[in-house]
Amino acid sequence: MIEINYHSKKIGEMSNLVESGFIMTFDNGNTISVQFGMGNYCANRKESKSSCVNAEIAIWNEAGDWHDFGSNIVKGWCSPDEVAKWIFFAANFEVNSKEHQKETTK
Repeated sequence: MIEINYHSKKIGEMSNLVESGFIMTFDNGNTISVQFGMGNYCANRKESKSSCVNAEIAIWNEAGDWHDFGSNIVKGWCSPDEVAKWIFFAANFEVNSKEHQKETTK
């Protein structure tokens, strides 16, 4: 499934919504969120626009475990090439959550 997300263009402007990214869910149960609107870790952080040079991503599995990028569960300022690599990861690999790391180090 692919779903488009919307954000207000500016703070306090809920009637003026623009595309701010998308969410993709794969057959393996993983979901990736790619966001580039206001408030996300991207070049459009202060004002939503319908395009951006980079994006914020997050990945989680169907159990609700979020991928751990090492310092956070979201990864900001990802280039289009990096977003494509993470989409491939989400579609093909297991989410590396903090909970998963605890289980594998026991």
